[in-house]
Amino acid sequence: MSLIKTSLLNGIAVAVRVASSLVLNKILAVYVGPAGYAVIGQFQNVVSIIVSLAGGVVSMGVTKATAQHYDDEARQHAVWQTAFRFSLFASLAAGVLLLLFGNKLSEWLLHRSDMSSVFIWLALTLPAMAANNLLLAIVNGKKELTIYVSANITGSLISLIVSGLLAYNFGLYGVLLAFTINPALVLGATAIMVSRKQWFNAKNLWGQINQPALRELSGYGLMGLTSALVVPASFILIRDHLSSQLGLASAGYWQASWKISEIYLMLVTSTLSVYYLPRLAEIRTAPELKAEILKVYRFAMPIVITSAAMIYVLRDFIIHLLFTADFLPMRELFAWQLLGDVIKIGSWILAYILLGRAMISVFIATEIGFSLQFVLLSEWLVNQFGLIGVPMAYVINYSIYWVVIAYLVRREMQKLKATNE
Repeated sequence: MSLIKTSLLNGIAVAVRVASSLVLNKILAVYVGPAGYAVIGQFQNVVSIIVSLAGGVVSMGVTKATAQHYDDEARQHAVWQTAFRFSLFASLAAGVLLLLFGNKLSEWLLHRSDMSSVFIWLALTLPAMAANNLLLAIVNGKKELTIYVSANITGSLISLIVSGLLAYNFGLYGVLLAFTINPALVLGATAIMVSRKQWFNAKNLWGQINQPALRELSGYGLMGLTSALVVPASFILIRDHLSSQLGLASAGYWQASWKISEIYLMLVTSTLSVYYLPRLAEIRTAPELKAEILKVYRFAMPIVITSAAMIYVLRDFIIHLLFTADFLPMRELFAWQLLGDVIKIGSWILAYILLGRAMISVFIATEIGFSLQFVLLSEWLVNQFGLIGVPMAYVINYSIYWVVIAYLVRREMQKLKATNE
């Protein structure tokens, strides 16, 4: 499927997700305020880490392997069965840890002792979350974009309805509860859609762990685990530093600015996952890889640059539209945050090659190194310049990252060229 067609179909899902996020964002801003927004950010990062530990780390490997072995159904089924068996065991283990340490996690990360029961809900819904992630990974690898789009639209609508209702009735606790049960609710809809496909049979999801498949998934598992741990952990540390130095509300302002970035970058980031990653797994020659990189740059960068410029011009309107007057102090963050977004996407287009080409050690080293650098730069610049120090660190960190990744990709292309000669 072409980049343009993928983007157009994926754009439907993104449009629904953006609309849902805008409405939900306003609801959260009204009912929880800046301080509550910071707590939500912390909890979302915790959920991201736990879901990854519960087997989500192999999802990217499932997508890549499913796409790569498009002509070998037996190999695909071995990968699926191994991934589902591994995810079940990992979900149960992670759930036990949540039940044992939920109280301590609530006090440390949420700064609230009365929120610990949300970790119980998270423990109970982990297997369903993992199963839904794996089904979507299979669908992505099979390039069943219609199902992928429909599942994402369903998830966005369920998230909006459930989160909105629980926020209205239970405030901050309701929002956190919604984040634990939404993905589990989406599983039913995803399963129904997938079950209608001729290539799908539930029996192909359950079986013994296949050693060759496990080795194939392990590399992506290591890369996924690295990203799943160090990136959310870096955000948690930055929010914790902001909370201790400037107050919880300041952490909420930065979280709100980051949320804006997430919303408007959805089209580009989701297209990279849906089209670009499976495509990279298929490429065998250096000229083909170079052409694909340039095509994605021509598609993505004009969108990001234009969107960032428009958001900067309309920043006051956007704050009032998406949040409340309590969030006006975040206005000073826009210039640096939006510049960082442009640089990040530019670097990500190249960084996806590390994933698509399974450059495991390089990917892990850069993820850990630059996440740590982001934290250290943020803490230093916050101490020097206040809240604006975080988006300043964002720009500096991704500028260096882009240069390093460009060098690594150029070296990989030279190796690929030498192999084909």
